[in-house]
Amino acid sequence: MTTASGTRHTSEHSADGRGGIGEIDILWISEGMSCDGDTVSMTAADQPAIEDVVQGLIPGLPKINLYNKVLSPTLGGEEFLAPFRAAARGASRNPFILVIEGSIPNQNIIEGDGYWTSFGNDEDTGEPLTLNWWLDHLTPHAWAVVAIGTCATYGGIHAMAGNPTGSMGLADYLGWDYTSQAGLPIVNVPGCPVQPENFMETLTWVLYHAAGAAPPPPLDDKLRPQWLFGRTVHEGCDRAAYYEQGDFAKDYNSPKCQVKVGCWGPVVNCNVPKRGWMAGIGGCPNVGGICIGCTMPGFPDAFMPFMDEPTGGSLSATLIRPYGAFIRRMRGITNFAVNQEPKWRHNEPALTSGYDPHWRS
Repeated sequence: MTTASGTRHTSEHSADGRGGIGEIDILWISEGMSCDGDTVSMTAADQPAIEDVVQGLIPGLPKINLYNKVLSPTLGGEEFLAPFRAAARGASRNPFILVIEGSIPNQNIIEGDGYWTSFGNDEDTGEPLTLNWWLDHLTPHAWAVVAIGTCATYGGIHAMAGNPTGSMGLADYLGWDYTSQAGLPIVNVPGCPVQPENFMETLTWVLYHAAGAAPPPPLDDKLRPQWLFGRTVHEGCDRAAYYEQGDFAKDYNSPKCQVKVGCWGPVVNCNVPKRGWMAGIGGCPNVGGICIGCTMPGFPDAFMPFMDEPTGGSLSATLIRPYGAFIRRMRGITNFAVNQEPKWRHNEPALTSGYDPHWRS
């Protein structure tokens, strides 16, 4: 595999006859406009855990070298920056996956001196190196690029209307047609923060692809993993049957459908109600929270003000009520009927179950 600078990674990186990569770096930059919440969330994953991936406990993966400021064993400074600087020069020892956390500010709108966010300093001038500089120098050499969290994928909170930074998602910055050295588009794993297993499962798929053991991960038109974001919150929600029956919560203490109190679940692509949050537990509607659409490209503007009834919620609730009332009544009748024991279950001398051994004379 040849990098954009013409540097060829040698055959020592081949894992086996499949022609896969035997050792790969993960360069993780969280200096986008963010709260580092995605890194914190990722540490809660256990299917697989980041520790298992890095320690080589997952069969078939390449050897992993992770460079993340929260999880780094270095003291920081130049020791931590060394692999990033080498990669930016096109001189990385191994192929690398670039993980970006946080939205990308528009550096072009600043007049004169100044910057929005930086990562390290220029070795010659001592001036801060902006996130934009790193993206411009790293992405041409990256084997794959992964955006973690809604800020990095679509801009998120920092990109909402009225912001002064011009923030955007990674695909907005690099172009939606960007492809990496491996021919992969940007892999977007949204969430505010990201659901831990969603990210680790996706990263593991990318790593298996690097090892030559799996095809590229299937992505939708918003570059999200299809198997994770191909269904809506509503389709996996514990409360969905209440919607079908036209039975809606009037406050947040109710176990019923929360569409009338601000839940956007019927139209939001997310698997959290099915997957839970940590160890299969939680997931916004499962624990009484409404869905505010945090995995969606239109977040937050399209879903504000939060806790107000969603657009179309009143109409859909009105239309479902007659049908729901009828269904509830019919189910109530059937429920009553099947809650009765059959009359032949008794302790009397005559058998009344209808037993009829027809093969006997």
